[in-house]
Amino acid sequence: MTRVFVYEYISGGGVERHVTPELLAQGRLMRDAMIGDLARIDDVTVSCAVSPAEWREDCYGALNVAYCRRRTGETPLAFVRRQAARHDVSWVVAPESGGTLLRLRRAVDSAGWLGSSATAIALAGSKAATVRHLRGLGIATTRPWRDGDVPQPDCGRWVVKPDDGAGAVATRSYSRFDAAHAAWRQRLAAGETVVLEPWVEGVPLSVSMLCGPGGAEVLSINRQRIRVDGDGVVHYDGVQTNIMDPAGPQGRVLARLAEAVAGGVPGLSGFVGIDVVLHPRQGPVVIEINPRVTCAYRGLSAALGRNLALEMLASHQVCAEMQETNGASNGG
Repeated sequence: MTRVFVYEYISGGGVERHVTPELLAQGRLMRDAMIGDLARIDDVTVSCAVSPAEWREDCYGALNVAYCRRRTGETPLAFVRRQAARHDVSWVVAPESGGTLLRLRRAVDSAGWLGSSATAIALAGSKAATVRHLRGLGIATTRPWRDGDVPQPDCGRWVVKPDDGAGAVATRSYSRFDAAHAAWRQRLAAGETVVLEPWVEGVPLSVSMLCGPGGAEVLSINRQRIRVDGDGVVHYDGVQTNIMDPAGPQGRVLARLAEAVAGGVPGLSGFVGIDVVLHPRQGPVVIEINPRVTCAYRGLSAALGRNLALEMLASHQVCAEMQETNGASNGG
């Protein structure tokens, strides 16, 4: 029997203040999709983290799923460390903001972590570092501004966003460079780590992949609902999953891009999302990498006729066996 601990940071009580209803709803949808897939696997028991406000004695009748929660005064990091020690596998979803996902990764032994390595998470946790790395591999990405750069004459809009942000949180669009540059300098002076870059026009998409020892498989191409209000504030309004055939003409271009990203970032493992914008002339431009489950996971197993959680656990077991074999070889 494999014991799996599921922890989605927001719905699991990791953030007790200033949680928007939208973020909480997104967290619960991802968590419930993960649990739903795990509950259908024989010989698996699941412990799911919830906040005290959501506490129930049962998990909607699923015999192999139970709830757990933090003790009074226990930090999220200590909670994850304690639960990881009680389970064989920990499947964690958390924002990269402030190094949250990276700290949780480091709290769990590598053999028990279902997902990307600390190295991959650290790189993806910085948008600027990610695009610098990918551009060095010849992959089209956004171009973060640095003082001394010359603004491109054809750039109509600019965006200022957290370097380690998740989704569209604290992200604002500007129609003039001078206004964007002033906002960027002001936020830097306030101690924020922010990125200023040209706004990439086109269709906002994401590519969902399953990464493992055999390489990366594109699961779906998704449409992201991105909205900019009258004040320039950028909003994320959800995702429409599986809108394009990865084997179609445009899908193959996106699939090759995603596979190049996966091949160029060692340590990506499990479910991974890549945010891109399909520019009308330049083609797909990478915005960021999400080294974890994203909102596109919801309903994807059913749409594909597969159990992605089962496949991830099987791949994880292969990785563990490879590590054991390598360790024995190195030791001999």
